[in-house]
Amino acid sequence: MENKAHALIAGAFVLIVTVLLAVLALWLTRDNTQRNLYEMSTSETISGLQPQATVRFRGVAVGKVERIGFDQKVKGNVLIRISVDQAAPVTRSTFATVASQGVTGLGFIQLDDDAASGERLAPNDDDPPRIPLKQGGIDRLLRQGEVIMDQAEQVTRRVNQLLSPQNEQAINTAVTQLAEAASSINRVAKGLEPVVATLPALSKDAQAALRSVKNVTDEVGLTAQRLNEKGGALDKLTAGGTALAAGVETFSAATLPKLGEVADETARTMRQLRRTVNAVDDNPQALIFGNGPAVPGPGEAGFTANGD
Repeated sequence: MENKAHALIAGAFVLIVTVLLAVLALWLTRDNTQRNLYEMSTSETISGLQPQATVRFRGVAVGKVERIGFDQKVKGNVLIRISVDQAAPVTRSTFATVASQGVTGLGFIQLDDDAASGERLAPNDDDPPRIPLKQGGIDRLLRQGEVIMDQAEQVTRRVNQLLSPQNEQAINTAVTQLAEAASSINRVAKGLEPVVATLPALSKDAQAALRSVKNVTDEVGLTAQRLNEKGGALDKLTAGGTALAAGVETFSAATLPKLGEVADETARTMRQLRRTVNAVDDNPQALIFGNGPAVPGPGEAGFTANGD
C-alpha cells in the first residue's frame, strides 16, 4: 500500500512538472505581434519556398509565409499568402520577390519599395490585398542562362563553319602570305640599313649647314643694326636725299623760270632771223639797194591783183 502511494506521488509530480514545462514553453514562444494578411499571385516557378518561410522587408524579418496554393481567381497561377507585422511600411508601391538564403537554397519572400507611392496599403484579412510579385534574381538568372546557352550554341555553330576544310585552307593560305610579307619586310629593312647608317653623317652635315646659316643670319643682323644706327649709312643717305630734294626744289623755283625766258627770247630771235633770211632769198638786191617802197596792199592806191 505504501509503495502505491509513493508511485502515485511520483507520477503526479512528473505530470505537474510536464505541464509546467509546457506552459513555460508556450509562454516563451508566445507571439503577440499583430500581423496583416497579404497575397501574391504569380505564374513563375517558386521552387524552394515553403510555408512558414520568413518574410523580410529590405532584409528585416517582418513576417512569415502562411500558405502556398493555387489562385482561384487566375487559373494556373500560384497563390502565396503572407502575414506581415502592422509596423512594416507596406505601401501601394511595395513589391515582392522570391529570394534564397545562402548555400541552403531555402527560399523566402523579400519585400521592397520603389517609393513611387507613400500611401499605405489598407489591410483586409477577409479579402487580403495583393502585392505584385516580380522575378527574383534566380528566375532572371535562369532566363539569362537559356539566352546564354542559345548564344553559345550559335557561336559553336559559327566556329564549326569557320573551321570547315575550305576555310581552313584559306586560313593556311593567309598565314603563308603573311609569312612571305614578313620576309619581304625583313629584306627591305636590311636594304635600308646602309641608308640608316648614313643618317648620322647627314645629320652632322645638316647641323653644320644650320650653324653656317645662323652665322650668316647673325652677320646680316649686325650689318642691319649698323646701318640703322644714328649717324650711320642710312642716316647719311637720308640727309643726302634731303639735300638733293632741296637743291632740286631751288633749281625748279629760281633757275627754270629764267631758262624759260631765255628760251622764249631765243625763239623770237630765231623767227626774226628766219624772216630776214627768207626776205634775202626773195630779193637779194635788198642787201645793196634796200627793200624799196612797200608794195601797196588791197584797197591802197596802186594795188594790182597781179602785184605789178
